[in-house]
Amino acid sequence: MHFMKKNLKFLFLGVVMAVTSCSFTTREFNDPDKDKVLLDLITYVLEKGHYSPADMDDAFSIAVYEDFINALDPLKRYFIASDIEEFSKYRTSIDDQIKTKDLSFFNTVYKRFTKRMEEGKERYKKVLEKPFDYTLSETINVDYDNLEYVTTEAEMKDRWRQQLKFSTLSNYYDLVEEKENAAKVKKEAEDKGEAYEPSENATLSATEMEEKSRNQTKTSLDEYFEFTDDLERKDYFATFLTTIVEEFDPHTNYFAPPDRDRFDLRMSGKLEGIGARLQKKNDYIKVVDVISGGPAWRGEHIEVGDLITKVRQEDEDEAVSIVGMRVDDAVQLIKGPKGTKVVLTIKGVDGTTREETITRDVVELEETYAKSTVIEKEDKKFGLINLPAFYFDMENYKERNSASDVKREVERLKEEGVEGLVLDLRNNGGGSLRTAVDIAGLFIKEGPVVQVSSSSGKEVLKDKDDSILWDGPLVILVNELSASASEILAAAMQDYKRAIILGSKQSYGKGTVQNLVDLNQWLRKNDMGDMGALKVTTQKFYRVNGGSTQLEGVKSDVVMPDRFSYIDVGERDYENPLPYDKIAPAKYDVWDGYVDFDEAIAKSRERMAKSQQLALIEENALWIKERRDETDVTLNFDEYYAEIEKRKAETEKFDAIDEYDNKLNYRSLPDEVALMRQDTTLREKRKRWHKSLAKDIYVEEAVNVLEDLKITNIKAKKVANIKN
Repeated sequence: MHFMKKNLKFLFLGVVMAVTSCSFTTREFNDPDKDKVLLDLITYVLEKGHYSPADMDDAFSIAVYEDFINALDPLKRYFIASDIEEFSKYRTSIDDQIKTKDLSFFNTVYKRFTKRMEEGKERYKKVLEKPFDYTLSETINVDYDNLEYVTTEAEMKDRWRQQLKFSTLSNYYDLVEEKENAAKVKKEAEDKGEAYEPSENATLSATEMEEKSRNQTKTSLDEYFEFTDDLERKDYFATFLTTIVEEFDPHTNYFAPPDRDRFDLRMSGKLEGIGARLQKKNDYIKVVDVISGGPAWRGEHIEVGDLITKVRQEDEDEAVSIVGMRVDDAVQLIKGPKGTKVVLTIKGVDGTTREETITRDVVELEETYAKSTVIEKEDKKFGLINLPAFYFDMENYKERNSASDVKREVERLKEEGVEGLVLDLRNNGGGSLRTAVDIAGLFIKEGPVVQVSSSSGKEVLKDKDDSILWDGPLVILVNELSASASEILAAAMQDYKRAIILGSKQSYGKGTVQNLVDLNQWLRKNDMGDMGALKVTTQKFYRVNGGSTQLEGVKSDVVMPDRFSYIDVGERDYENPLPYDKIAPAKYDVWDGYVDFDEAIAKSRERMAKSQQLALIEENALWIKERRDETDVTLNFDEYYAEIEKRKAETEKFDAIDEYDNKLNYRSLPDEVALMRQDTTLREKRKRWHKSLAKDIYVEEAVNVLEDLKITNIKAKKVANIKN
């Protein structure tokens, strides 16, 4: 989505970011070769400014060597074994080349790659001239990382044939399915005595469908090579630099000038058109974030982990494959004016393929803010606050931020006489660290909330306000996508034993802070043009107990499975993450308000072990993992078709997950009810939210835990006085 300029001050970041000016020792960067200056400049800034600079040794060299070659040729259909053998002489010398500004490795690989790309252009056309035989018993291994490089031209032709047959088989299946569905619709229309006009695809013969599906693959590759024809040496050199810097850690990135121009679009987590953030994973475009308030989120179209394989415009017949395409080029196809529609072909986290039609729109800012509801269970009332992000106003912190909004929601819920509070941080990617500290302060008297370590020392961020807004029972919901500031808040409440953390085995595991460094500031005289920018990891978070949230995240007190339970999601899914470690704990006093904290956790675990709904969710998670681990795919159409039908049948039993009813009632607070009388859209949104909460076993268990949590007599009297 494209925010209005006035709304750019609101930050929705999965990382805590700052634009910074570095003050290292002055050094001259004089070389007539821009590439050498860039290489020198970037490695200097990394060595001086990174939180934990990587050792540029032989192991570093090998990692750069492997990752750069893989970045250029992830499907292993360009380079041949003799190329790799020739390149291998550089395996352990790239670190030395970086130090001496020697570009031999890059130049050699780049020159060979452009040659192999030209050969690939001719190869795919020849492969797609002839029909594919889908009656053959044949499989393809899609675990490309472990494929061997081919040694002969015949082997290379066969690799292209298999990969293109695999792509075309999917197109062919879509046409067969469309024809079968049309036949069903036709019969239904005839039974009702209604007229039926079939689509063009529904009238194709098997031979025509095979030819059309092949032409679709050819069109996609034609467009792919049109994109690559526009790439220049500098684009590939930027990829090389990115490979180097990401060996330091996955959040340290180089932004070439065009990428830097799009920095706001990338870092604010927006994708014009649908409201999602994408990343290239091998040759696929992967959804890494769905933006609260965006059209994809509102329509529940896609989820984190989905792969987008094709894009079709509403007014076009043909879909464009984006497999192998650069993220920026894929974005160009997906984005578009508000109100227009785009059709995405999605390969879901469960391995099934589906189409989603999304009406492009803008992110609705109100949906990114905190909202609350009253949960009614028999004669008891509980409050739930949903916080999608830790937002703030960069120009005026006091104007509006997540902490002041959460405070207001707590005050409103107290007026309703709730007996316990649920803070829902699921899918919250983080944002402002200050607001996380301020929110923690609403639930504790005073004390440290987070420790921030940098190369210059350690800082402890504290709640200095000794007042407590809510001293009743508190449960915090998290999942694998709760990251950064979410983890800081949940960790602090867990360390203080102030709240019971309920949800996934662990949260995302992002315990680092990045700064954006303008590389141009180092050049006194710059006649080489814009050098771009570097996002550098400069700090690391630590809990008040001394443990880092890095990699391990926050481990829930009560673990409840979800569909991501057996899939690597989060920091541990990246290469080169900074490690988990510990520092000295801060001085803090554990909350003394509960009399049965550990007993409440034990009771909850016992309930969860007996839950049939959770058992079904666990079974679904295991099923998804098994599907994702399958690397051999049939290229025989009948077997392919049967496998898809089998998967459809297997997933039917999991439909019950979305049909669950937790038997709780949800109602909006009086202020919001008054707004709904004038705003029918808001009324519909809250109706949809309450409907989803009614299916939510995690919310149900949070309420059960709140019922089990008993506060000490002193605090119980205080709560009773508040109600009276």
